[in-house]
Amino acid sequence: MILGAHCSTAGGVHRALDRAEQIGALSCQIFVKNNMQWSARKYTEAEIQKFKERRVGSKCGVVFGHTGYLINVAAPESENRERSIQSLVLEIELAAQLGVPFLVLHPGAHLGAGEEAGLRQAADALNNVFNATRKLPVRIALENTAGQGTCLGHDLQHLKAVYQRVRRPERLGVCLDTAHCFAADYDVRTEAGWNGVVEAVAAAVGLDQILAIHLNDSKTPLGSRVDRHAGIGQGHIGRDAFAHIVNDPRFAEHPGCLETPKSADLHEDIENLAVLRSLVRSRQGKLPKVDRARVK
Repeated sequence: MILGAHCSTAGGVHRALDRAEQIGALSCQIFVKNNMQWSARKYTEAEIQKFKERRVGSKCGVVFGHTGYLINVAAPESENRERSIQSLVLEIELAAQLGVPFLVLHPGAHLGAGEEAGLRQAADALNNVFNATRKLPVRIALENTAGQGTCLGHDLQHLKAVYQRVRRPERLGVCLDTAHCFAADYDVRTEAGWNGVVEAVAAAVGLDQILAIHLNDSKTPLGSRVDRHAGIGQGHIGRDAFAHIVNDPRFAEHPGCLETPKSADLHEDIENLAVLRSLVRSRQGKLPKVDRARVK
């Protein structure tokens, strides 16, 4: 697994690559715009060039995106639903500017309309988005969720339901989050439990549809349906469980990114990556040594 973390773009999108290298990450996830705003300006040619030049010199070989938190493609007809569609179109356009291959997206919340209605709305929204961006190569990786509130995606069959309704399923993918699996009552602490999740996704949409893994421990217990991430080994999943996850040969070339709590100096990312690296039983995912003094 290609180990890394979500990295901030504060100070310019190229700065995410600086931070990735500073913490010893070989992959990173970014927000392509402010994650708590609907809109943003397009990148300038200078910004794009700076990002692409920085990528050439970076040890971080895999960069992908995560969509903003306001977007809810499963919402009933409303102004916010229309904003969600337009915001997702914009994010795909921004990702295409940067050459980012896919964006992770939560399937959304049905807000009381019911799961079936929410899944139908999510697929319809994605059909609109894919039609509006039909000339762009960026995919959407549906992320499994903890199932908090009316959020869809806690049942892996929800992913299948969206795939079956989308007219261009080749534009879709899947991102598996370990903490979300656990909170949704999939016990990934055992190798059998992890394999069960992977096999369920493979049966539903195909193993090749899994594009990335979010490596997060869980502050809440199994089946809690509450989404709270913890550092590796600092939650209910536990350190040892990540050994069979990071060593899964099916994902040797996949990004495995942290989304764990961190402070401004990023020392938690360094520590969490060190824990994951210590669990790797082969050369896959080994990270360069990190000079803590360079982390800013």
